[in-house]
Formats: sequence, structure tokens, C-alpha cells
Amino acid sequence: MLEGVFNITPTPFCEDGSLDLPSVQTLVDHVVRHGVDGITILGVMGEADKLIDQERDALITATLEAVKGRVTVCVGATHAGTDGCVAYCRRAQALGASAVMVAPPRLARPTDAALRRHYLEVASAIDLPVVVQDHPPSSNVVMSVEFLAALADEAESCRFVKLEDEPSPPKIGQLIDANPAVRVFGGSGGIMFLEELRRGAIGIMTGFGCPEILVGIYRAFVSGDENRAAEIFYRYLPLVRFENQARINLAIRKRIYCLRGAIATARARQPASELDAGVLVDLDDLLTRLHLKESS
Repeated sequence: MLEGVFNITPTPFCEDGSLDLPSVQTLVDHVVRHGVDGITILGVMGEADKLIDQERDALITATLEAVKGRVTVCVGATHAGTDGCVAYCRRAQALGASAVMVAPPRLARPTDAALRRHYLEVASAIDLPVVVQDHPPSSNVVMSVEFLAALADEAESCRFVKLEDEPSPPKIGQLIDANPAVRVFGGSGGIMFLEELRRGAIGIMTGFGCPEILVGIYRAFVSGDENRAAEIFYRYLPLVRFENQARINLAIRKRIYCLRGAIATARARQPASELDAGVLVDLDDLLTRLHLKESS
């Protein structure tokens, strides 16, 4: 159930900053139509830290109702405290999620022992796979290959890792060598997706405004046509690069989804970075040249 292309969907907002639940349906239909294997909500690009608990519940419920069992739904459940993380995970399970994604808590002095206790307590509290999110830029925590490999042996549900510790391809290869039971997803917008697949990744969990591109790369690769996967990857890499710009990546991504009819507005919840006129011109040029402006 947990492999392939998982689109980390943005949280849709109305122009007044409130949740846009009707756009959840159009967004889900959009990414499912483009062939994704799963959807991950309430990730970093889902602006999870800007939602209150009632909004989290509303978004999870709306997403699951829109999906109607067509694809797997993974719910971000990261919290600064272990008790809070457990509560988020239990709530996600109660609402019908198929998996949860948990980044390490920000600690003044993170240690392997503290992180181990956190993940083992979370894993023992629910009956769902726990995708361990290894993304130091957002968590400020670096998890070693040895730690992740050992954690997977201690808790079978923690054998899934979303690895975004750069450079990701070498670490993916090292982790799989250290523990072949670990199942690794790439991330980081897809910027190293081809290389991650070559190192043994089982797919990707990332937000990307044109998920059908990642689906095409993945399908070609797993079918044994690596040349075709490389052709697709290198053709669209300029867009992957452009969308991954620091601080404005969410704004660009939402703009793409809005242009393609997946969400009603490109609004992000404040405080948020805005796109200037030059970025909009460059984005329009890219989408036009790549024939990606239409939802299709």
C-alpha cells in the first residue's frame, strides 16, 4: 500500500484565509486523475503548523471523503511533544488514515535515545505504518543511517522513511544496505528523483504542481525502461528546479495548482511569501514551453 508516487497536497484556503473545503474535492480529483498512488496531507507544504486542531480534523475528513478509497492517504502527525504526536496519530487513525508521517521533534539537544523513545512510543500507540520524515531543514534534527536502520528493526511500523537529508541518493543507498527491510521514499520536490530510484527508493512523497511527471518517471523506471524515465526526468527538471526555490516554493506550487484548476485560489495562510511579477512571468514561460498550463 505504501509505495509509488505520493503527492503531498497543499491545504486550500479561501481569499479570507479560511479553509476552502470544496477545493479539497477538486484537488484530490486532480491528483488522482493524474495517476498518483497516494496522497499525503498536513506535511510541511500543507501548512500544518498554521492549522488549529478543528481544522486538521476537517481537512482529514474532507480528504478521505474526496478520495473514496481510490488511493492511500497518509496524514502528517508531527508535534513538538511525544504526547501531542501520539494524540495526532490516534486521531488520524480514528478518522480513517492509512498511515501517518512523523518528523522528529525539535529538541534543544536531540539524542538518539530521546528520538528512539519518541518514535517507539508513537509506534506502539497506533496500528498504522509510521513514515519517519528525515528532513533536517524543517526539523533541525539529523538522523544517522545507523539510527534509522536500528529503529526499523525495533519497530516494524517505522520501516518507512521519507528521506530528504541532502545529498539524499547516497544516504538512501547506505540505509538500504544497512537494513534491507527499510522502505525509503524520496522527496525534496523530486529534484533527485531519478537518482533516488537508482539507489533503491520505492517511490516519492513530495509536493509538486504537476504530479503526472513524477508518475511518468516512476512508472517507466519500475517497468524497466530507465531510459524513458531519464528522458522524462531531464525534460521537466527545469520546472522541478524552479518550483524548489527556497521560501517561495509553496507559493509557486499553489500558483500552479490554481492555474491548472485544482484549487480555487493560490492563497497561503499568513505569514507567507509572495511571488513578484518577475517570478510569475518566468513561471508562465516555463509552463507554456512545457505545455503544462492546462489541467488535462
